Amino acid sequence: MHNCRFGGMKDPLLLDITEIPRTQPVLIAGPTASGKSSLALRIAEAGGGIVVNADASQVFNCWQLITARPDASELARAAHALYGHLPYDALYSTGHWLREVAQILKAARDGGPRPIIVGGTGLNFRALLNGLADIPTTPEAIRQIGNDMTLTQLLEAIDPKTRDRIDPANRARVQRAWEVYTNTGKGLAHWQDATPPPLLHQQDAVRLALHSPAEWIDPRIATRFDAMIAGGALDEVRAMQERYDPELPSCRAIGVPELMGHIQDGVPLAQARAAAVLATRRYAKRQRTWIRSKMQDWVLVPPPTT
Repeated sequence: MHNCRFGGMKDPLLLDITEIPRTQPVLIAGPTASGKSSLALRIAEAGGGIVVNADASQVFNCWQLITARPDASELARAAHALYGHLPYDALYSTGHWLREVAQILKAARDGGPRPIIVGGTGLNFRALLNGLADIPTTPEAIRQIGNDMTLTQLLEAIDPKTRDRIDPANRARVQRAWEVYTNTGKGLAHWQDATPPPLLHQQDAVRLALHSPAEWIDPRIATRFDAMIAGGALDEVRAMQERYDPELPSCRAIGVPELMGHIQDGVPLAQARAAAVLATRRYAKRQRTWIRSKMQDWVLVPPPTT
């Protein structure tokens, strides 16, 4: 496989999947609706492997259509892992995901199928390749105290080492540092310095980022959402209305709040559909920005045509 940088490349690299080593893990990142799952299946069918989910919403068993989770026909084409394996009210973080992926990577080293890790959650890939600091979860009571403090108060209350590392004008970063220090007695810098080594080194994986310009993906997003509604997404969301909690990670999946507004509050379906499509396009734009800024040494390839 060639290694290309965004800055020196005018066009995406045409990908020959037969060149991908059959024993090497494959990572596939890209915006929502860019064809990541299709590419993963093609690679699995051509060279073997297990398709591993790196998407934050597809882990929940309450959503099939609304999150575009692989359907029965796709699951029959290759082995899959970490799709729809959690209940709707599960709290699931990058740390949880990383621990599950560690077992899949270990199985691969022991002779099992090589993982083809696919998703649009950039933080998962960053943690996989760079390690993740194991910072204890901040209690909500501490977070509420921080919400009521001024930026100056927060800065004055964190350790000097962390203060020197963060942008003092970034309220969210400063408050996060204060929360960690208040909760653990150790500064954010301490936890960052204690970050364990990555589970997978960058040079040991084929890293593919799908090129998905707005003019190509925006119409695709609208078409896909319409297909979701036609396929029964409204019924899927309606079945969850008694358990719906906007604070739960599962219920923040794009399309869920919008369609729930139609079901529960009488928002016209056309308005709910437009809001969901707009939210998806904005999310895809953030994902493209992440790829440009955080994945500059990944191989940039055009999305699959199927």
